Amino acid sequence: PNGAGKTTTVHVLTTLLRLTSGKATVAGHDVVKEPMEVRKRIGIVFQDPSLDRELTAYENMYIHGRIYGLTGNKLEEKIERLLKFVELWEFRDKPVKTFSGGMQRRLEIARSLLHEPEILFLDEPTIGLDPQTRAHIWDYIKAMKEEHNMTIFLTTHYMDEAEQLADRIAIIDHGKIIAEGTANELKKLVGNDVVYLKLEAPEEVKCLKAEFIKGCKILADGKVQLEVENAAEALPKLFTLVQHLGVKILEVTYHRPTLNDVFLHLTGREIREESGENSFKIVRMRVRR
Repeated sequence: PNGAGKTTTVHVLTTLLRLTSGKATVAGHDVVKEPMEVRKRIGIVFQDPSLDRELTAYENMYIHGRIYGLTGNKLEEKIERLLKFVELWEFRDKPVKTFSGGMQRRLEIARSLLHEPEILFLDEPTIGLDPQTRAHIWDYIKAMKEEHNMTIFLTTHYMDEAEQLADRIAIIDHGKIIAEGTANELKKLVGNDVVYLKLEAPEEVKCLKAEFIKGCKILADGKVQLEVENAAEALPKLFTLVQHLGVKILEVTYHRPTLNDVFLHLTGREIREESGENSFKIVRMRVRR
């Protein structure tokens, strides 16, 4: 949720914010005792824009590369390869201030890869972008995982994004990890699949019973609600069971738990204020200066 501590966690792990207690290591190095070693090994795309808008795309890339000690043909080749990777090579000499939000985000991703980091931090990389641009960013992130063989630490409150991109997901609330696992493991926290049957004569069916049915009840609208572990596997068995009862099925629908269900189940439905995240915008601005 907003204010849960996602951006704060990123700031701690990238050495921009000092720990008040505890310990954190990134790529085998302590973030407090060895901050420079950590910085050599990471890349980061901030939640807020961090490009120099007056410079061109190429100039932004070049300056970043020089900061990391890259020079000559090696730097030029990397800039060309990465700008082509994010489909911005033809815009390399255009000022960043003329770019759309999606183009700027793609440039930030390319810039973060210049020094070939072991770990890339992406702090809500698609926030505020349209669906088409979000899909393109997803494609770039997937390609980075495959081509560069790097660890990607991504924060997001879009559950579809987490499900599409993450091998493992941690849900954080009030500064604590409250659940962690694969998407399928987390979905099991909510419960079983639910099947809804609309029958021609529901009054003739008090409730269906079978070993694979984990729960059953008749709803106010007359539909039969059934809980099963796997709806796809259970449906043929349900059809056979109802057929034996001599009742005609008029409609079948089913619902599988989603990560949104998991998120709301664990964190609640109330709207959160964003003060927890926004309090660090000043930090980001200072870092850029």
